[in-house]
Amino acid sequence: MGRPRQHDLDELLAHARTLWVERGVDGLTIRALSSVSGASNGAVYHAFGSRDGLLARVWAREADRFLAFQRHQVDEAMSQGDAAVALVAAALAPAAYAGYDADGARLLLAASADDFAASELDEEGRTQLLRLREELGALHLELASALWGRTDRAAVASVRHCVVTLPAALLLQSAKVADPIAKHALEHAVRGIAAVSPPT
Repeated sequence: MGRPRQHDLDELLAHARTLWVERGVDGLTIRALSSVSGASNGAVYHAFGSRDGLLARVWAREADRFLAFQRHQVDEAMSQGDAAVALVAAALAPAAYAGYDADGARLLLAASADDFAASELDEEGRTQLLRLREELGALHLELASALWGRTDRAAVASVRHCVVTLPAALLLQSAKVADPIAKHALEHAVRGIAAVSPPT
């Protein structure tokens, strides 16, 4: 059997995304995707290599769209000349993204590229995740440099906490990703971190 055509792969990914959103990450299995899509188990395995590969590809597809959105939010904030505003924009990007795609925002917050680092992925999956990690890493470096004139481990880790850890902890636990109380707490937590240079 040859590799599924691109539009067939897109269809499988769309079904897989729906399963993840409706049933959670544990509900997205090869068997479940086969059942809802009509594709055989073998065809799904052939397309993604493993369940880990399936999860990684669904998440990466969503992350591609989101990172473009987040980068736009940060660039607009940077144009105001205030790095702290840009950091807040990056942190609140999932909540803003939820205004366009609430399911996508929740899916993104449920995992990160690091969650798939030890997974058995095919070459395409590894390449896609590596590119996403590089893009996100570049954004963290840019924000750390703009905020504190530093790109050492502590500065970059502090930005990562603001952009990845805190949004997942606060927004994902709310009934809605764009919950105003969670957004308020996130914004002021991030502003507090931005106000003081991290320890060396």
